Amino acid sequence: MLKLYIGNKNYSSWSMRPWVLLKQAGIAFEEVMVRFGVNAFSPDSSFKQAVHAVSPGGRVPVLVDDGFSVWDTLAIAEYVAEKFPEKQLWPQDVKARARARSVCAEMHSGFGGLRSACPMNIEASLAQAGALAWRDQPAVRTDVQRIVAMWTELLEQHKGPMLFGEFSVADAYFAPVCMRLKNYELPVPGQITDYIHRVCALPGVKAWIADALAEKDFVDFDEPYRLKR
Repeated sequence: MLKLYIGNKNYSSWSMRPWVLLKQAGIAFEEVMVRFGVNAFSPDSSFKQAVHAVSPGGRVPVLVDDGFSVWDTLAIAEYVAEKFPEKQLWPQDVKARARARSVCAEMHSGFGGLRSACPMNIEASLAQAGALAWRDQPAVRTDVQRIVAMWTELLEQHKGPMLFGEFSVADAYFAPVCMRLKNYELPVPGQITDYIHRVCALPGVKAWIADALAEKDFVDFDEPYRLKR
């Protein structure tokens, strides 16, 4: 069986993507939680040691298939899509598939303003932090405007309910963005709010959110806006 190594569900947006992809697609896997802790990213931390055992990069997520490790969310998505072609995780049309890969790659390498100012935190209500970020950080407004334009175009072109019609890698990839827009209450049009609600209603996303809400960990480096949970 596949093993997926992940970090805390409340915080780890990178881990959320492949977990939701596998769960929503109905692909069986074993979850291995490697919790963040004090100095999680120092070379001698328990987190780093645990992840280094399966990946030289020392970061989550990592997918392990019969001893073979795949790391990086895009590489994991491609591996799973090739291993389970019947799940049709990418759009079937060649141009739509290329566009889905393009927007996932754009998310993978971009939107640093939003990521930095609004780290994922599913448990918290962060409207005040979101309002300050929106007011004071032009990069956040630029990133959100790009996301709104991207999603609007795809939803109109493919007629929903997901970005490319049916659920795909792209929706799993942008699920953490939905969490950020929702929890920080960043201003988006009604069509985008409706899409966020549909993503949150997916069984795979609902399961991730439920687990995140049940966590009791407080990771200070992921919480610049409060002192305790």
